[in-house]
Amino acid sequence: LKSGIDILVGTPGRIKDHIQNSKLELSSVKHVVLDEVDHMLDMGFADQVEEILGFAYKKGSENNPQTLLFSATCPRWVYDVAKKYMKDEYEQIDLIGKRTQRTATTVEHLAIQCRSSQRAGVLGDIIQVYSGSHGRTIVFCETKKEANELAMSTSLKQDAQSLHGDIPQKQREITLKGFRNGVFEVLIATNVAARGLDIPEVDLVIQCSPPK
Repeated sequence: LKSGIDILVGTPGRIKDHIQNSKLELSSVKHVVLDEVDHMLDMGFADQVEEILGFAYKKGSENNPQTLLFSATCPRWVYDVAKKYMKDEYEQIDLIGKRTQRTATTVEHLAIQCRSSQRAGVLGDIIQVYSGSHGRTIVFCETKKEANELAMSTSLKQDAQSLHGDIPQKQREITLKGFRNGVFEVLIATNVAARGLDIPEVDLVIQCSPPK
């Protein structure tokens, strides 16, 4: 940062720290990109993002940075909030169109109804049938507690590890590397694993309850 850079990639909290510590100055920024804009502008991050952008934007100025917003999902409220940072004649580029509900034709979808008390046993059977002893499975849970309990369940015949927000980043990276390399077969995760992961050759993905 001291010697000058062309591109800065950062999380809102870390960028804000550098601004407050006078290590970062944004008045000459030419382009601003918000990735996963629905997450960046939702309640948890909105104030931080707003504060950071305040250093680069001047109300009504023609010289404000070019602003690019990316997201796989854009609810209506995202557009309403985004207008604060976009010029009046902004363009919306939609790469999804009417295919929002279309799923991959190579993937089979199944729904299984069972009591929550039976879930671990049913999961163990499903993984055994559809993924076998050596196939890879990702199981998505709603809560960290649920992820931990399933990872330790004796109903799963394969090695399993959990991944959620309470696990330190360094350990998360070790866990993901182990899953990629086949050290263990079942990854049980909260939505912390829902975005940005590239893990080839996953045989089975299970949602423990309908995704919200």
